[in-house]
Amino acid sequence: MSQLSFSSFDDALLVRDAQGRYMPASVDQILEAARQAIELKMQRGAEFTSPALVKEYLRNKLAGFEHEVFTVLFLDTRHRLIEYREMFHGTIDSASVYPREVVKEALRLNAAAVILSHNHPSGNPEPSQADRVLTQRLKEALTLVEVRTLDHVIVAGANTVSFAEHGLL
Repeated sequence: MSQLSFSSFDDALLVRDAQGRYMPASVDQILEAARQAIELKMQRGAEFTSPALVKEYLRNKLAGFEHEVFTVLFLDTRHRLIEYREMFHGTIDSASVYPREVVKEALRLNAAAVILSHNHPSGNPEPSQADRVLTQRLKEALTLVEVRTLDHVIVAGANTVSFAEHGLL
């Protein structure tokens, strides 16, 4: 991940290139800078004290991807962040997710809890039947190794849907 240096000039976001010249930032560069900023704000040990904070964090991490990305927040017993991990990348409307790999990572990190998340590039945050089935399979697999599934958040641009808030978990 490259470090970007930004400056504001006449309401335009500028980025400095390798030669030190400023030029208009692309959308992808702006999104990458936002991801870097949220990463600095929520580093290992940061507490997720509210669903709103979790959703803001995930919106900043996942909004703007043009393909599905399935992520997991691995948390300790006090719901502090151990690690944010982009586990699986897919196409514009699906991603293959393997419960075995999520369980392995939870055990490797000694996580006590997880928050699952993925984006819907379509802009519709409503969970599909496949999303519901997958969430249940992941929850069951993680429960076998005593890792709690706290939520599954779907991000679609600025909108989010929380399985926990909608009684789907």
